Amino acid sequence: MAEIANHVRVRPDDAHAFVIGLLEASGVSKKNADIVARGLVQADLRGVESHGINRIPSYLARVRNGVLDPQAEPTLTQVTPVVAQVDGHNGFGFPAAHLGMDTAISMAHTFGIGMVSVRHSNHFGMSAWIVRQAVDAGMMSLVFTNSSPALPVWGGKSQMMGVSPIACGAPGGKGSRPFILDMAPSVAARGKIHKALRRGEKIPTDWALDSEGKPTDDPAEALRGVMLPMGGPKGSALAIMMDVFSGVLSGSAFAGGVTGPYDMSKPGDVGHFFIAIKPDLFMSLDDFRDRMDVLYKNVVSSDKMHGVDRIYFPGEIEQLTEERRIEEGIPYVQDEIDVLNAEAERLGVAKIQLWE
Repeated sequence: MAEIANHVRVRPDDAHAFVIGLLEASGVSKKNADIVARGLVQADLRGVESHGINRIPSYLARVRNGVLDPQAEPTLTQVTPVVAQVDGHNGFGFPAAHLGMDTAISMAHTFGIGMVSVRHSNHFGMSAWIVRQAVDAGMMSLVFTNSSPALPVWGGKSQMMGVSPIACGAPGGKGSRPFILDMAPSVAARGKIHKALRRGEKIPTDWALDSEGKPTDDPAEALRGVMLPMGGPKGSALAIMMDVFSGVLSGSAFAGGVTGPYDMSKPGDVGHFFIAIKPDLFMSLDDFRDRMDVLYKNVVSSDKMHGVDRIYFPGEIEQLTEERRIEEGIPYVQDEIDVLNAEAERLGVAKIQLWE
């Protein structure tokens, strides 16, 4: 209960219904609104609040400014039996991503692997929800996207590459949790800077530089400057890799051309890249799951460094957070609730229901 002591709480189902109400009032179909809501609420459940329902005001602002089409439906083109492309038609990124991964999963069920490129899309939230889509279908996966410029290339000082997440996953064994990796090539995700600004919080000084190239703990100054890549040139190279696979390959914007979700000037033109892999291609599924059990147990039972109480498998902390928040509710600060309710008033829909 400690994590929510100073916050108001919302039941996951109420958060989901609230988002659907806002989106439908903005012209989004019920099916697509449900997909967007599930992705955003899952982020809040997993503790990734930077990609949760507080993203809705910026999305709706883009709709009102005519740079995101709420009624767009993604379309699919089959390229080969194991390759397809989705065109998002400048709609919400969530339905385009969902269709892309669903198609990759379907191809993998038949042929062992499926690859989908997505073009003309928008921000699709937390990558882990798409990885979960594959894991829930019993598939391994790779999930790539590019994003608006926020990182310098190594040796540079201007924003060029996106803080584009690298995500992948695999089903767990009979006695272990699934492997879910979702990480940015920067020291911290840019959404965490926006979250800190929204909440009036400081940020660690190793996250970003201000416009003069100096370390800063002010999120507003950080957003005017650049994010710092993890591992120096390694993080920079990973960001470029995301652009190659998501932007160059798809036909979407690349090389600093993607428009961010907080920029109201023009469409995002984001690109994504998904691969689904059947885990029993080289051995039986039981053998695969047994081996995942061994991997999980060896990782979490490793000798601990000084001061460490527990070792977690990638994605496990977020899964534990989700389990707790399903029972206790999702915590938000009151200012966040006020901003969301302002959107509800603007659209004439019910305000978000708090868990009293």
